[in-house]
Amino acid sequence: MPAPVLKQRAAQLSVASNSILIVLKLIAGILTGSVAILTDAVHSSVDMIASVVALVSIRKAGEPADETHRYGHEKMENLAAAIEGVLILVGSAVIAFAAVRRLLGHGQTQKLGLGIAVVSVALAVNLIVSSVLSASARATGSPALAGDATHLLTDAASSAAVLLALVLVALTGAQWLDPAVALLVASAILVTGVRLIARSGQVLVDQALPPEEVSAICAAIEPFAAQGVVGYHALRTRRAGSQRYVDAHVQFRSGTSLEEAHRTAHQLTDAIAAALGGADVLIHLEPADRVRPGETLVKLPDPAQASARAAASVRALAAAMDEVESRPRRG
Repeated sequence: MPAPVLKQRAAQLSVASNSILIVLKLIAGILTGSVAILTDAVHSSVDMIASVVALVSIRKAGEPADETHRYGHEKMENLAAAIEGVLILVGSAVIAFAAVRRLLGHGQTQKLGLGIAVVSVALAVNLIVSSVLSASARATGSPALAGDATHLLTDAASSAAVLLALVLVALTGAQWLDPAVALLVASAILVTGVRLIARSGQVLVDQALPPEEVSAICAAIEPFAAQGVVGYHALRTRRAGSQRYVDAHVQFRSGTSLEEAHRTAHQLTDAIAAALGGADVLIHLEPADRVRPGETLVKLPDPAQASARAAASVRALAAAMDEVESRPRRG
């Protein structure tokens, strides 16, 4: 299944599941008077808005570059993830407010059996849908789906806490447990929202790719020493949505023709993209002596030395094979 289609179907599943859960939780919360269930419904409402934002952003991010967005629309997914993080913070504030009111003695929980049943169903649905979204996010590299999966997972965790509180209230009659658990849920949601905003912000400000991916880029360049590449500098990397971008200035040995350098640059572009599992790579060609003062030049192995080492390795292998063949064979 194509990645854009997989993204959209996963986002649509999230919207549908959240819509059903919101209705169920609101009904159960009103009938039981449980602030924990109502705050869990608020959490699901936040997730519902986040799922819609993710669905719209995924569709927008899949659009090709145009006159006003020459680099494409991939960062729409990261913007959506940041918006989802803000919505989570708003939801946690609403939950905390309702919980404090209940702790001050406003209302009482009743009809706990219904609440336990509804929250149990919500917990199971959230776990299943979150697993589907996580798998889709890994398969497509979508930060919007990853953020949505995180929301549903925290929703499942909050549902588990609410379920535990309802069971304890039913067993002990301690009404304070209901709002106390709601406050704990609000705290957990707050941490999740802050982390999501931080991750999205790193991409929006063009943070470099992780060190292991940069190392993979360097490793992909080095074998091209035999084709006239003598060094590279000004290596820049960033990410937008599920797409990676790599820019580099690559220097060629003196005497390399433009045609040869251009052909090698295309091969190098493909090698870097393959090392990252797909990337938009831009190579700027330079002669070996065009490094401005203050720039870092990472020199590659000298082609002559590399050829000499390769020839020595071949001679050593041939000698070893001759030695093996000269040994007397056992009957």
